[in-house]
Amino acid sequence: MCGNMKKRIQQRAAVRGTLGSGFTIIEVILVVVIIGIAAAVVVPMASSAGGMQLRAAVNMVAADLEYAKSMAISRGQAYSVVFNKTTETYSVVNQADTVIQHPVKKGFPYVIDFRSEGRLDRVEILDASFDATNKVTFDYLGSPYNGTPGPLNSGVVTLRSGTTTRTVSVEPVTGFISVSN
Repeated sequence: MCGNMKKRIQQRAAVRGTLGSGFTIIEVILVVVIIGIAAAVVVPMASSAGGMQLRAAVNMVAADLEYAKSMAISRGQAYSVVFNKTTETYSVVNQADTVIQHPVKKGFPYVIDFRSEGRLDRVEILDASFDATNKVTFDYLGSPYNGTPGPLNSGVVTLRSGTTTRTVSVEPVTGFISVSN
C-alpha cells in the first residue's frame, strides 16, 4: 500500500509539473479579453480622425453662425457669414462687408480656413447655399436673408471629410441653426 501511495504522489507531481509550467485556460481567456477590449478602444480612435475633425468643423460653423446672429441682434445691424467653397474658407463680416475681428484671437480677422487650420485640414466645404448664394445675413431681429429683399427660404452648409458628410441648416424667419447627419 505504501508503494501504491508513493506511485500516485509521483504521478500527481508529474502531472502538476507539466501543467504548472503552462497557462491555465482562464489565464488565456483573460488575456484574449483584455486584448479585445484594447482593440475595440484603439481602432475606432485611430480610424476616425477625419470624423472627429468633421464634428469639430460642423460645430464651429454652427457656433459662428450663431455668433453672427447674436452680433446682429445685440448691435442692431446686419452681420453675415460668407462661405467660399474654392478656398475652403468662410468669414464673418459686418453690414459694410468688412471682415470683423475675431473675438477670441485678438488682432486677427474672423476668417476660418480649413486648409491651413491643422485641426480641420481633412474637412472641406462641399456646399454652402442660401437661396443660391454663398452668404447668409442676419438682420437686427436675427432673421436670416441672403442680401436680397425678403426672408431666406433655405440655408444649408454641407461639410465633408472622406465619405462622411454633415450639414448645418439655418431655418427661415427664425434663424434657428441646427446640425444634422
